[in-house]
Amino acid sequence: MFEGAPMPPRLLRTSEAGRFLGLSGRTLEKHRTYGTGPTYRKIGGRVVYAIDDLQTWADRGAKSSTSDPGQGRVLPARPQESRSFG
Repeated sequence: MFEGAPMPPRLLRTSEAGRFLGLSGRTLEKHRTYGTGPTYRKIGGRVVYAIDDLQTWADRGAKSSTSDPGQGRVLPARPQESRSFG
């Protein structure tokens, strides 16, 4: 590495990412299956998560009170009902 060069974002494997979020690795696997989880990367056969992506995903659920609608929503790790309009 070059002196003074910024370090690349740290990538975490599923179990490490789960610990970072307070979730099980299995829950993150379910989120990947249903498309409801944080952005991940496949490098070779390994699934890895960038810390910034984990934090961004978790921050979607940030609220200041029970009546606060918040800016977004973190969906549960289960199939989402398809919504038909019209």
